[in-house]
Amino acid sequence: MNLAQKYNIPLDAVITVAGTVGAGKSTLTSALAEALNFRTSMEKVDNNPYLDKFYKDFERWSFHLQIFFLAERFKEQKRMFEYGGGFVQDRSIYEDTGIFAKMHADKGTMSKMDYDTYTRLFEAMVMTPYFPHPDVLIHLEGPLEDILERIKHRGRQMEQDTPVDYWIEMYERYEQWISNFNICPVLRVNINDYDLIQDPSSIEQIVAKIAQKIETKREVRL
Repeated sequence: MNLAQKYNIPLDAVITVAGTVGAGKSTLTSALAEALNFRTSMEKVDNNPYLDKFYKDFERWSFHLQIFFLAERFKEQKRMFEYGGGFVQDRSIYEDTGIFAKMHADKGTMSKMDYDTYTRLFEAMVMTPYFPHPDVLIHLEGPLEDILERIKHRGRQMEQDTPVDYWIEMYERYEQWISNFNICPVLRVNINDYDLIQDPSSIEQIVAKIAQKIETKREVRL
């Protein structure tokens, strides 16, 4: 019996993992999918033609990057639900508009005209009754010092070359964003409350909490 059966998690559920860079989204996504016998939907960065350019010149490439992400995440969200669910997703479509695009608009590295265009497109595509939202959004969070250490430890060059102030601001914006997010049920998980490397069984604690969120959502609908 897998954990989805044990905790009565619907086989068509879609669970999205959100959180700032370095929080461990990909690791948790893979562990949850294995525990639940679900498929993964991983964030694709290797085929992104704008990512390296963006880290070198925010102002020049921020709009292009966000449009690319919006299109790719929209297609992926549609694919998961057309497949019949049963997915754990690495990063949500909502973070792009609520954090990244807004941050660049606020800082002036995305023009007001571009931000308005992006926002209108996002709302037309996503904020409609027809767009399928996740059953649960897991927000990974933890102390800023731990997040910065993780970014440093994984050693991606484009992240190492990015000023620390950028990561600090992103961290703060994530906290503001998740505090006001209400599109679907939210499960906030501290990265220091589990250790999937030293204790793989700690994934069950998270699965139990996911089940509670889904059950609460069902009761509200009834």
